[in-house]
Amino acid sequence: MTDTSLIRNFSIIAHIDHGKSTLSDRLIQLCGNVADRDMKAQILDSMDIERERGITIKAQTVRLDFKYKDGKVYQLNLMDTPGHVDFAYEVSRSLAACEGAILVVDASQGVEAQTLANVYQALDNNLEILPVLNKIDLPSADAERVKTQIEDVIGIDASGAIGVSAKTGLNVAAVLDAIVEKLPAPKGDPNAPLKALLIDSFYDAYLGVVVLVRIKEGMLKRGQKVRLMSSDANYQIERVGIFRPKQEMLSELGPGEVGFFTAAIKQVADTRVGDTIVDEKNMTATALPGFKPAQPVVFCGLFPVDAADFEDLREAVGRLRLNDASFSYETESSAALGFGFRCGFLGLLHLEIITERLEREFNLDLITTAPSVIYHMHMNDGSVVDMHNPADMPDVVKIKHIEEPWIEATILVPDEYLGAVLKLCQDRRGRQKNLTYVGTRAMVVYDLPLNEVVFDFYDRLKSVSRGYASFDYHIRGYEEGDLVKLTMLVNSDSVDALSMIVHRSRAEMRGRSMCEKLKELIKPHLFQIPIQAAIGAKVIARETIRAMRKDVIAKCYGGDISRKRKLLDKQKKGKKKMREFGQVEIPQEAFIAALKMDEN
Repeated sequence: MTDTSLIRNFSIIAHIDHGKSTLSDRLIQLCGNVADRDMKAQILDSMDIERERGITIKAQTVRLDFKYKDGKVYQLNLMDTPGHVDFAYEVSRSLAACEGAILVVDASQGVEAQTLANVYQALDNNLEILPVLNKIDLPSADAERVKTQIEDVIGIDASGAIGVSAKTGLNVAAVLDAIVEKLPAPKGDPNAPLKALLIDSFYDAYLGVVVLVRIKEGMLKRGQKVRLMSSDANYQIERVGIFRPKQEMLSELGPGEVGFFTAAIKQVADTRVGDTIVDEKNMTATALPGFKPAQPVVFCGLFPVDAADFEDLREAVGRLRLNDASFSYETESSAALGFGFRCGFLGLLHLEIITERLEREFNLDLITTAPSVIYHMHMNDGSVVDMHNPADMPDVVKIKHIEEPWIEATILVPDEYLGAVLKLCQDRRGRQKNLTYVGTRAMVVYDLPLNEVVFDFYDRLKSVSRGYASFDYHIRGYEEGDLVKLTMLVNSDSVDALSMIVHRSRAEMRGRSMCEKLKELIKPHLFQIPIQAAIGAKVIARETIRAMRKDVIAKCYGGDISRKRKLLDKQKKGKKKMREFGQVEIPQEAFIAALKMDEN
């Protein structure tokens, strides 16, 4: 067991692309945890998709041994966290297990969107914050300006901020010294009853469910019987260990230490993140505060392109759920697409990542339907029905009114982009609640309907503010709205996978936009194809794809006109018959285009 005064638990927090994972690589290298021949960029990002996109999706942990100037060896538990807003729950769970945080800020770009949201989360957890300016070797770096910005915008002292280049390794050793000197050591009594916080869990094909824990009090030993407080399930611990970043087995973990255990747990769903783990014989009465469960906000359908792959898709989503507890799914069927799953996600990036992982790791071809949120249908008979899928909307005559979820959004944005951000919020049916200034930045609080946010609000916000706006939100509740179901008809057949719920005032614009998109994406057939957007029986927008023409009179050289007329009439009859029986192929891109509708 390590003396708690020699332990430092810290997270690295920053905006996307400010160099969290690169700084982690340098710290691991300096502490000699990984041999130079095994070292690779983004060593903590284990998934291929993380390495290719250059983003962190899963928070990772690693133990480093650092020999300080006084000759003592310190145990540093580092947690590398994601920067994207869709994975903010990964950040929150990592911060709850730490006493300190390294705030990485790009010395050329300064304080950006997610920097603020993550710092406020760290301050909410009462963490000590150590500012580090990365990329100081760039010609455009301006350390003094960024230090002033950190003090003005975030309100923490940045006079002692360390300037480093994580890419070249310049001055990274000073960060290790600062971690020992400035970040607090954890507290905890090894003789008290066991109390451990469950940070994360994932499925390993050989070990079963691996549970990542931070010990708050007491000792966790191999062979010990423990209880998970939220599920009241008892398990006997088989293995105890740490990541360096390879697994290393130990006999016990003491207060302040971060490690993992396995205990013949069958499903990741049995281990709820934020749960308290206690000794079965010596149970403590109070549970640790834990985390709020991850609430899916976006729902969409996933269908196999080939109906015969449905069983493979069922197995694939089951296996993905093992490693991502924030992803939920249930079976559904569609007239156009056959059998598939209705899935819940934390945002559009989460949706994209899950879809890409299903296609890559399980070799599946998938069709994704338009995303939607949960609506409350108040029926005439007094009952309330939850609706995840617009295709399941009951007859309008039976509905008294529909309620949609609203969020309270807090947006921090530099003054010069404020007008564009206010216009964007107004266009999305937002109601302004507050507008104040934090240093040189405006802080706007808006109430917004969630279905206007899940489409592409975050992308549009980034583009109108050049990435400087930080966007944070929480669900505020449900409100009645004038909502209608927009149905897309292709060749007079309803395509339920493209149905969506929209506000009546925006229905025509959305319908027109969808018709134009589909006209571009559906190839011409030998007959004319009408594309219509309708609300109930009323068509509100229409485009027509002209038929491919075959020149049937090309072989007639001169001669009587009646011969040509006969051939043209025959062609006309054939096209009429084709329009009745012809099948229109809708390409997969059409379904994906519905997600990324540009509303300029």
